[in-house]
Amino acid sequence: MLRQHHYRGRTGPEPLLQYLPNTIRVGKFIISIPPIHNLTDGVCGQAGPAAGRGGRLMDFDQLHTFLEIVRLKSFSKAAQTCYRTQPAISAQVRQLEQELRTELFERFGSRISLTTAGRIFAEYAEQMRDLRRRAQDAIAELEINPRGELVIAATEATCIYVLPNVFSQFQKQFPAVQLQVDRSYATRVVEAVMDNSADFGLTQLPVEEKRLQVVTIHHDEIRLIVPAHHHLAERKSVTPEDLLDDPLLLPKQGKTRARLNEWLELVSDQIQISMELDSTEMMKRFVIAGLGLSFLAVSNSREEVASGKLCALPLAPEPMMRRLGLIYRKDKALSKAALGFIQVVQENVAREPEPEKPKLPRVVAG
Repeated sequence: MLRQHHYRGRTGPEPLLQYLPNTIRVGKFIISIPPIHNLTDGVCGQAGPAAGRGGRLMDFDQLHTFLEIVRLKSFSKAAQTCYRTQPAISAQVRQLEQELRTELFERFGSRISLTTAGRIFAEYAEQMRDLRRRAQDAIAELEINPRGELVIAATEATCIYVLPNVFSQFQKQFPAVQLQVDRSYATRVVEAVMDNSADFGLTQLPVEEKRLQVVTIHHDEIRLIVPAHHHLAERKSVTPEDLLDDPLLLPKQGKTRARLNEWLELVSDQIQISMELDSTEMMKRFVIAGLGLSFLAVSNSREEVASGKLCALPLAPEPMMRRLGLIYRKDKALSKAALGFIQVVQENVAREPEPEKPKLPRVVAG
């Protein structure tokens, strides 16, 4: 999963400094991390925090100074490349020597050479500088060629009817990013995003959680599905009263079930609920087999309707519309790959046309 630290209400590098760890350990050495602008400077820059604390902790600025002296074999030349005075350079070396409790250079007049401890330290200093450079390069590479993992939580129907095309398009644009699907019940989708076990969720709206960002990406209509030769198949729409003689296969839970309960409320004592199922595919297969009638979104039964196996009838008196949304945490820092996923979803999830509402009779003033 692509993870980035995010601190709400603070932007830019400077406010983040108090939240970043001040030290890292490399081999035997503890390195203090100076301000971000110093880490990215190509020259020594200003003295790091250790300089004002009696040299207790070395930092990358001191390492760079030390390595410049080793490379040029001269304090004065290193002062020029680091844009410092020679006394400032000498002070940094003294701070390093105080922390390491040993001399790093032997001085013979204007000539200098590394002590045995200095040669050992120079090897580690090179490794630490290279490690920093590789870390910077790896982070910069993420902006050019994003990689890592995104976890998407979604229901079975969404996995089958929405995600395949989205994933196909995303992989073309971000081939190094791995997509993982967390197949969940609708209620679990929100939980997965909130507890950060999923980067994104695809779920039916509305979502009440205020800490989530919601992007509406899809809407279609929930209809009654019946076998192609059922006596209701020729109807233009159906009411709850039309279903009293047939067994019903209802979704076990979720927003669609709650809305169907409301639609059927007036005949709740008369309807026959023969099964409660948690699988869209099972509902379709059972209806085709004549085990009862069910309710599905138009996009979830399009193939069977087109092949003549099922008929999908609008519900009366008003069409029952559903909205599908992409959800993610508002406080989540989004990587380039995550932003790309949002864009791909918005561009590649087809929307069903809104059904025409019945026209009311025209009222003419007398």
